[in-house]
Amino acid sequence: MWTIGITGSIATGKSTLLEAFGKCGVPVFSADKAVAELYAGEAVAPVEALFPGVARDGAIDRAELARRLAADPSGFSRLEALVHPLVRQRIARFLAEAEKAGHALAVVEVPLLFESGHDYGFDAIAVTHVDEAIQNERIMARPGMTVEKRDALLARQLPQAEKMRRAAYLFDTARPRAEIEAMVAALVDRVRAGQEER
Repeated sequence: MWTIGITGSIATGKSTLLEAFGKCGVPVFSADKAVAELYAGEAVAPVEALFPGVARDGAIDRAELARRLAADPSGFSRLEALVHPLVRQRIARFLAEAEKAGHALAVVEVPLLFESGHDYGFDAIAVTHVDEAIQNERIMARPGMTVEKRDALLARQLPQAEKMRRAAYLFDTARPRAEIEAMVAALVDRVRAGQEER
């Protein structure tokens, strides 16, 4: 089974690309969705132990957690040391199940794939990108976003150009969605036909 990891900077269309693979019948996994599930389940108690007061009604209050981390960015490394291994366990389980089911391809979206320093062992990496002006517009349109929050988020990510340099596949998500979906469908067909090389 072939595996592709999707990554890219904030607001560059990673979810759009993941959806396009899903439309082709490819099993897909979102690390963001896994984190959301963990914050409502098994990670609640350990995260609350690290940052007392961030749990509300049995789940992690992400806005409060973000506020805490903005006030003390050193907390990011402690949080990631706790959450990333749990996400990796879920990714490994997902890939094993996809392979057992006989799929030719499985796709995993990991926002901080390069930044994590972990080698996920994917056969290829697809990177989403957009012009920086479009990226900035998308970021600032997010609820509760400020220039300070934007700058803090971008400071924790590799520059777009560096991510693009490391990619096997590039997807400009400023293109019309139909074009992106056609590009993905063509890639999926090539993988299924054994035409893509590791």
